[in-house]
Amino acid sequence: MAPPGRRRHGLSPAALLLALAFFFSSTASAASAVLGVDLGTEYIKAALVKPGIPLEIVLTKDSKRKETSAVAFKPLKSGPLPPGEFPERFYGSDAVALAARFPGDVYPNLKQLLGVSKEGNEVSVYNSRYPALKVEGLEGRKTVALRSDVFAAEEKPFSVEELLAMELQNVRDNAKALAGSDVSEVVFTVPPFYTVEERRALEVSARLAGLNVLNVVSDGLAVGINYAMSRTFPVVNEGGKPEVNLVYDMGAGSASATVIKFQGRTVKDIGRFNKTIQEVQVLGASWDKTLGGDALNALIIEDMISSFVELPGAKSASVTAEKVKAHGRTAAKLWKESERVRQVLSANSETQSFFESFFEDVDFRYKISRSKLEELATDYASRVEGPITHALEAAGLDLSGIDSVIVHGGASRTPFVQARLEALVDKSKIKANVNSDEAAVFGAAFKAAGLSPSFRVKEIRDSDIQGYTHGIQYMFNLKERDQKIFTPATKIGATKDLPFQMMGEFEFTIYQATPGPNGDVVKQPTLHFASGNLTKAVTELIDKEGCDRDSFNNYVQVRLSPITGEPEVTSAWVTCETEVKTGIVDGVKNFFGMGDKKDQEPLKEGESATESSSASSSKSSKSKKSSKTSSASSSSASGAADAAASEGPKKKTVRSAITYAVTQQGYEKHPRKEFKRMQDRLAAFDASDKARRSREEVLNSLEAFTYKARDYLEDESFIAASTADVRSTLEEKLSATSDWIYAEGQDADQKSLKAKLKELEDIVKPILKRKTDAVERPEAIKQFETNLADVKSAIGLVETQIKEQEEALSKSAEAASKASASSTASPSSSASADALDDLEDDAHASPSSSESAATNEPTEVPIVYTEEDLTFIRETHTNASKWLEEKQAAQKKLKESDDPAVSVKDINAEAQKLNDAVIQIMMKKARHFNYKPKQEKKPKSSKKSKKDKKAKKDDKGPTQAELEEALEKAGIKKDSIKFGHPDEILDKDGKLKTKLDLSPDATEEEINEVIKKIVDDAQVKGDAKSTGVPPHNEL
Repeated sequence: MAPPGRRRHGLSPAALLLALAFFFSSTASAASAVLGVDLGTEYIKAALVKPGIPLEIVLTKDSKRKETSAVAFKPLKSGPLPPGEFPERFYGSDAVALAARFPGDVYPNLKQLLGVSKEGNEVSVYNSRYPALKVEGLEGRKTVALRSDVFAAEEKPFSVEELLAMELQNVRDNAKALAGSDVSEVVFTVPPFYTVEERRALEVSARLAGLNVLNVVSDGLAVGINYAMSRTFPVVNEGGKPEVNLVYDMGAGSASATVIKFQGRTVKDIGRFNKTIQEVQVLGASWDKTLGGDALNALIIEDMISSFVELPGAKSASVTAEKVKAHGRTAAKLWKESERVRQVLSANSETQSFFESFFEDVDFRYKISRSKLEELATDYASRVEGPITHALEAAGLDLSGIDSVIVHGGASRTPFVQARLEALVDKSKIKANVNSDEAAVFGAAFKAAGLSPSFRVKEIRDSDIQGYTHGIQYMFNLKERDQKIFTPATKIGATKDLPFQMMGEFEFTIYQATPGPNGDVVKQPTLHFASGNLTKAVTELIDKEGCDRDSFNNYVQVRLSPITGEPEVTSAWVTCETEVKTGIVDGVKNFFGMGDKKDQEPLKEGESATESSSASSSKSSKSKKSSKTSSASSSSASGAADAAASEGPKKKTVRSAITYAVTQQGYEKHPRKEFKRMQDRLAAFDASDKARRSREEVLNSLEAFTYKARDYLEDESFIAASTADVRSTLEEKLSATSDWIYAEGQDADQKSLKAKLKELEDIVKPILKRKTDAVERPEAIKQFETNLADVKSAIGLVETQIKEQEEALSKSAEAASKASASSTASPSSSASADALDDLEDDAHASPSSSESAATNEPTEVPIVYTEEDLTFIRETHTNASKWLEEKQAAQKKLKESDDPAVSVKDINAEAQKLNDAVIQIMMKKARHFNYKPKQEKKPKSSKKSKKDKKAKKDDKGPTQAELEEALEKAGIKKDSIKFGHPDEILDKDGKLKTKLDLSPDATEEEINEVIKKIVDDAQVKGDAKSTGVPPHNEL
């Protein structure tokens, strides 16, 4: 019996399958892809990280490296859609292309409206730029929504979060196509001025798109991470000086400056080793929320409109600037053209535009030079240095402390912006080796890879700031209190314990201080805290612990979320002080060195016994000095009691957690029912898009089939395989189907389209099958005849083998009779022999006597084939030959346009039967190829030579070469026969099963260990074969 702990239990197949399923599922989860998204005002860029795909830009469906931030609904000619139906959606450049035709259903630059209030200045600016869009307040919330005329009037408007979620879903779909698997984890980049409301709205959009937000980083920090990816910096704890750079980011909507410190640091690694990491720390940031490419485009548009209204044709039509700006289609044309003009002027000195029937059927030609644009943008040019100056002030530095300036963003390539930067800092300090378009998205993707457990990347520890002051407001002693808790320079992830002196329930509000439209500070509430059981906790501490009422303090821990940067409450508790009661008995124990309860506590971790004893003796000596002991035991006890009383009461602090409730303010949390409604509407949109794509695929297949079928009608082989009546019917059907496609097919449903396609395929496919069979039949018959010849050769092999067996059996019978006759005379001769002769070893026997004995002994004859085998192989050959003759005779009587008497599929199936019969016969031969007759045991020779043992160990059956040699001797082609190894076992699909190298009494632990090794080996081989890289990538 096995000892305890080593009992052998049979491992059930269900347990093995469950273990393997868990292993593979965990491996697949660990190998998931992550996404970095640079959410810009005008463009969205995404980068993917996956095993085998390190830092790859996600291309759009048009193979572009960035997607225009826009989504559009294509309206129907018939008018608004009925409830439950959804229009076709377009994204990116396809959506912008529809703006001139459907300006009220194209939604660009949604980032500007994300999380803002409907009374905010951002909404009025957006309305002025896109007058055709219907922006309105969202019912029950302070944020905005956009209504579309594509839907019926009772359909609810789309929130900005829903529309942005559609764009993010499109990005996710493109990433799935690149990764070949699902992508659900993402890191976003946002401007440093993003408020709590905007960060929350972005998180809601990501959740609606099915994305899990791993982190939100500022644009400047993302650029800094990308800068540090391929660089190492001086190690500060070894005397190195940090590198301080400034990232200037000017995009379509805003401009920002971020001061970042780069440094190396040696830290503790596993065990006794150290490692050097890179640190990227944001020291300060500033911004200008209205300085960007869109502001420059607005200047060009204003100049275009001013030039247009001065034209004679415009004056005669009474065209005013207000009319032009309020016209949706005209405004869409102007915004598209102004963007092109600005980009051209970045590389050219002048450009021009022409609009045919620009407004009120008046043509318009516009010309502008770079100098004119710079003259229009004089006020904006003076604002370029503003973010840099304020960011340096926030970091406590000046320009002399900056090592270099990293420029990022499309608008930063504007000539006058570059000129202002070069005038502010030395031109040599401006970094030109950083990708100004994709540095941020690459940094976000690297950050995502570092947060995912699937990847091992260069260790870069970053720290960001949240950019605003946060404080709390609450009532205490009937007075309103206001207290700052976080400054603009506070690191994201920082925590703070807020103290209160409350005996009963209390509440406070966390606010974020943001600059108002008039330059004043607006305190926007973000969270409301309310305690739950403080009164009950205080009462229990007073009753049970005896706490002093004046010693109560409350604490609430607040943190800037390390994921999104929003303030959040992590815990709350109440503390108080109470006396530690010490009796006379404890004083006597102290006097005699026995110590009180604290002295009798077990040793703490890391504390030695000598330290504990010395501390105890020290306390004992102090007690003895204060008591002034005498030799009498009674007076000693009395002195100890007096000493205990003279020390005074001891205090201890008691802590108790309290419950609390936190509610979001400002941008409030969506009710579960409302969030589910938005999810369901997006899911219905996706289902509608999928059904539409499927229908379009069927329509395209039907149209393509009509063209292909017409080509068949001119193909000679197709004509030969069909009759004139069938071709005439097909031609009529094709003509009718083509007319139907262009008349009714565009609006037909998928079922009708499939029916039309099947009607044509039912005519064409049988003809194509006859045509294909006519081409492939000769080769199939040739292979069949080859297999038939192999069967005939196998018949000769079986006949020869049976004849040899009969001869061997005859000889064996003759030898047996001779052996029987000699054994009759052996007793008399053996009686006269010496009895000690039987003790001699067989190894010392003379060779002549051994050979004589072997000659007289009968040998066992192996039976390889029987008469049943011969009958089987003969019948197989006869039946196959007869079948082929009958089918060929029947086929010769048919025309090419008739259905064949035998198909190529049937011929191949019969040929496989012949092949199987030959294999069956040859495998019988293979099993007896190395057959050795059994030898009778010799009683006096139990020793075996090493050579014999090795031969027995290596006897594993015939090798592949030996099997092929046997086939050659039998006159059978070895290429037509496929052998499997006798130890190989195939499953029902013909796949090779893996053999577990286990002993019959293997334990459950040994079985699991062998299975794990096989799975690990298969995983490594599979990853190396498909990707050429190990499962975890080193970036």
